Amino acid sequence: MTLTFLNLVIVSGILVGLIEGAITGIKERYLGDIFISSLLNKTYIEQTPMIVGFAKSLPEVKAITTRYLKAGTIEANYKEEIATKKPTDLDKSVGTQMVGIDPNDENSVTKISNLVIEGKFLEENDYDKVVLGALLLKKYLDFESAAFPTLSNVEVGSKVRINVNGNTREVIVKGIIKSKVDEIDRRVFFVDKQLRGLINRFDYNANEIVLRLQPNADPLVVKKFLLDNGSGQFARVQTQEDAEPKFIKDMKQTFAILGNAISSIGLVVAVITIFIVIFINAITRRKFIGILKGIGIKSSAIEIAYIIQSLFYAVLGTVIGTAIILLILVPYFARYPINFPFSDGILVVTTSGIITRIVVLLIATLIAGYIPARIVVKQNTLDAILGR
Repeated sequence: MTLTFLNLVIVSGILVGLIEGAITGIKERYLGDIFISSLLNKTYIEQTPMIVGFAKSLPEVKAITTRYLKAGTIEANYKEEIATKKPTDLDKSVGTQMVGIDPNDENSVTKISNLVIEGKFLEENDYDKVVLGALLLKKYLDFESAAFPTLSNVEVGSKVRINVNGNTREVIVKGIIKSKVDEIDRRVFFVDKQLRGLINRFDYNANEIVLRLQPNADPLVVKKFLLDNGSGQFARVQTQEDAEPKFIKDMKQTFAILGNAISSIGLVVAVITIFIVIFINAITRRKFIGILKGIGIKSSAIEIAYIIQSLFYAVLGTVIGTAIILLILVPYFARYPINFPFSDGILVVTTSGIITRIVVLLIATLIAGYIPARIVVKQNTLDAILGR
């Protein structure tokens, strides 16, 4: 019963936790608590200094980072290919998003330096140095696809050539980032001062502003403050939940349904197991049941005794299972997430979910305990005593 209860809770908990881990990753490493981006009909956020200045004045705001974005291309091994390239060969440059950041501000919001898997993260005065997202490199992509072109033979210290806003620049790879968030792992990171010069952005108008709030701050309240201050005229102001990609929300619902469907199989197994246990228990005690009936014990009292026995198994199993989940498994997975390819999976368990599964298991157990007891008790008293 303990294993059955664990199956009911853990299967759906891990499936939902897989997506919850992806959502947490997007929030912690990309969107923050408040995500401010350019309006759909604008190329950047106008009045960025005004919006940032007001956000800094709010006591709920813990840290802020601004990002400057511009589409461009990156190319590796270009010197060797110049000599061997034929007129019919395709351009091997990779289209990507160039991102200018203040390394200290970005790190205070997203802890991005912790995501570096090779080399080092950017420092404030790093000119002509970049940090690459892992999905731009062939060695970190498990498949080949025209939709995901990659660079070959690129390591920390390699020189690559970038082309952005009509400017071509040779830069050195200082580090490689792997975050399991595509928006980060397909980007090239510059120090903002250099990128603003390359894209002629001298007005400090950024493309993304990310706010990290104090632990107990309400994102909806901060969003309202920003909109009331007029920030909505120049940018889209969204909470992390608003800015989540729709496919993530759909996947969360889908995996919850799958988890419940798989757990229901465990519930059926539990019902069959209890039925067999109680049935065998009752069959081996037919003689005693017959004697009890012969001395005047009501059939309903005998049936209730077996129902109580089956409920005892279920209650004891759920108590042990709940203790294992809350005291061992949840803390363990929180500290050591499951390393899924696109997220760090955790175990998602809610009080309401546990209570619901306990109730369902107890009802199923009650039915499974009653039926075999009823079958045995209905036998003829004399036949039961004589074992016929």
